[in-house]
Amino acid sequence: MKLFFRTLESAALTCFLAALALNSSTAAIIGTNPPAKPLDAKRIAALPAAIQPAWKNYLERSIHQRQADQEFLKKELRENGMTQILVPPEGRSRRWLPLDRPDSWYRGDDARHVADVVLSFQTPAGGWSKNLYMGGSPRSPGMHFAPDNSSRFLTTNDFDAPLDAHWNYVGTFDNNATVQQLRFLAKVITAIGSEKGASYRAAFARGLNYIFAAQFPNGGWPQVWPLSGGYHDAITFNDGAMCGILKLLENVSRRTNEFSFVSEKNALAAGKNFRRGLDCLLDAQVVVNGRRTIWPQQCDMLTLKPESARNYEMPSLAASESADIMIFLMDIPEPDARIVSAVNGAAAWFRKTEIRDMAFRNSGGDGRKLVSAPGAGPIWSRYYEVGTDRPLFGDRDKTIHDDVNEISRERRNGYSWYSGAPENALKEYARWNKK
Repeated sequence: MKLFFRTLESAALTCFLAALALNSSTAAIIGTNPPAKPLDAKRIAALPAAIQPAWKNYLERSIHQRQADQEFLKKELRENGMTQILVPPEGRSRRWLPLDRPDSWYRGDDARHVADVVLSFQTPAGGWSKNLYMGGSPRSPGMHFAPDNSSRFLTTNDFDAPLDAHWNYVGTFDNNATVQQLRFLAKVITAIGSEKGASYRAAFARGLNYIFAAQFPNGGWPQVWPLSGGYHDAITFNDGAMCGILKLLENVSRRTNEFSFVSEKNALAAGKNFRRGLDCLLDAQVVVNGRRTIWPQQCDMLTLKPESARNYEMPSLAASESADIMIFLMDIPEPDARIVSAVNGAAAWFRKTEIRDMAFRNSGGDGRKLVSAPGAGPIWSRYYEVGTDRPLFGDRDKTIHDDVNEISRERRNGYSWYSGAPENALKEYARWNKK
């Protein structure tokens, strides 16, 4: 089966790599970003017969759950004589769900009010949307479970365009959604006691089951579940999505601190799914010529190959996300040989690719650019080409460049093309490696 996945290649990705091989000195554009491949029946039918049933069952469950979620909202509209769905208020700040307050605060009225709002916006499937304002009123009948999460920069055939404009990010792990709600509920439950927090405990259990149901047969998680197509079906490391789930499951499995109320059954299930997810995370590390490098921002759920996301996010190695993964792995007590090998490989790659004496900053009136800055660094590009370690940069028109100064001013100023995050991972690695 592993041989099958190593040899399976899509025509789109092949064309993408061929385009990158063009001589960049003759053209500013070195490639075009291909669309991500969703999970569908056709792709599943091409898998080895032995593993098809598990993937078929997963896809069917996703389809049925999406239909059930949508029917729930339609039923509310009918029962309340409504013809138009209400849109909840948007709130992109995470401070509505604080996780760093003293225990006494979680016993108070303010925390209980936020917890009630959290419960009201839990989807029928058991998850939550992103960018929801949790400091206001609870969800009312006929109100959507998600705010307007659509991009303001949509173009023709945009990778960020939802398949259904009225059903976007309804149940997601993006921007720490679902994981943050569950962590908040756990703190409230522990503060007020299990008996008083019965409704919160029920919502927490439903949220755990949502995570279990969303997990792919190979252990990874999509960005959105039930599946919504496009890059949202890919296994996602961006914004700490996969590591956030794994950290939560590991905490739940131990039943310590604010998770002491969790049932033994759910703790055992969390531990089992944590180990499956960890195996998938290790399998997704990109290996080039027998050497471990780092991880992509997202990978195909079937092949675990690097996958694209938005128009300007191409299949590649991703430095910032990989730094977070490296730190996550180093936090695991008593790491086995696979974890040690993965961390050592990532550390070696980061050391090899560090950029010094350069800075990505404002340059005159033309916005941010990569400029000479003696003594600055180290920094790393956000994306690197697999195999060559060449920095890559994308634009909203799906063009790919190897010079950040060539992309549009809007994308140069509106995206984190360089980061120093791997330096923190390497500092932690120096301490970890001594153990």
